[in-house]
Amino acid sequence: MYLEYFQLNQEPFNIAPNPNMMYPSQRHQEAIAYLQYGLRGNGGFVMLTGEVGTGKTMVSRAVLSDLPDELHVAYILNPTLNRIQLLQTVCDAFELQLDETSDHKKLSDALQAFLVTSHEKGESCLLVVDEAQLLDVDALEQLRLFTNIETNDKKLLQIILIGQPELQEKLAQRELRQLAQRITARYHLLPLTEQETSAYVNHRLQSVGASRPLFDKKAISALFRYSKGTPRLINLLADRALMGAYAGNRFYVDAKLVKQASSEILGIANETSRLWSWLSFLKGKRA
Repeated sequence: MYLEYFQLNQEPFNIAPNPNMMYPSQRHQEAIAYLQYGLRGNGGFVMLTGEVGTGKTMVSRAVLSDLPDELHVAYILNPTLNRIQLLQTVCDAFELQLDETSDHKKLSDALQAFLVTSHEKGESCLLVVDEAQLLDVDALEQLRLFTNIETNDKKLLQIILIGQPELQEKLAQRELRQLAQRITARYHLLPLTEQETSAYVNHRLQSVGASRPLFDKKAISALFRYSKGTPRLINLLADRALMGAYAGNRFYVDAKLVKQASSEILGIANETSRLWSWLSFLKGKRA
């Protein structure tokens, strides 16, 4: 609704993980570099962790968009699966045509044959598992067994695990120590700093055609304070604040609009209103 008003060619704070809109912060560039380093190796696991909304999926998609054509990629978004379901999902993701999809051995044999054939053709295979913290121990062990398919100098399947910090805790369990030892590169993505938040907001606006800043300095500070530097929350708050500026016929966003947006998005009450309500209650009790 506010695009024409602010002369923007598309929504600047859409929460979809579009790598073309990614702000190249130092943290995000480091995360991409770690993933690329891990994928240049001879197989095994690469792990990317971070809190909800820090940009893990966007980083992974930025990496995947720059992969060679001879790489087969399977992407799993819902890993709440047992061992057999995980194996079925991996075979489906690699588009394997199977008559029998409930026999563990036949599924394993089919996957192994596919990996070997791809290797003989000079092709590589990559499995990406998002929300990997949801995998149970048995499913994670199944993933480790996938990487046992190898030649003398190379594992035939590389795996990227993407998850919340709970994934690190899960891999610290003794029964998963063999998998943990196969992680060749790992990176934990942190939220943005206040300075990065300012650059992030302006980068997103410039990416969609903004010819001037639309958030004043105090508004940026408020965005950082309420979002704690989490990009997804910054997007939600900034989008709602721009809507408020449009509704109020304002040409820029100030801290008050961000505070109103935070109340709507995050349920953060106005502390002053809280105080006056409490004082009114006390007066009523005295009366």
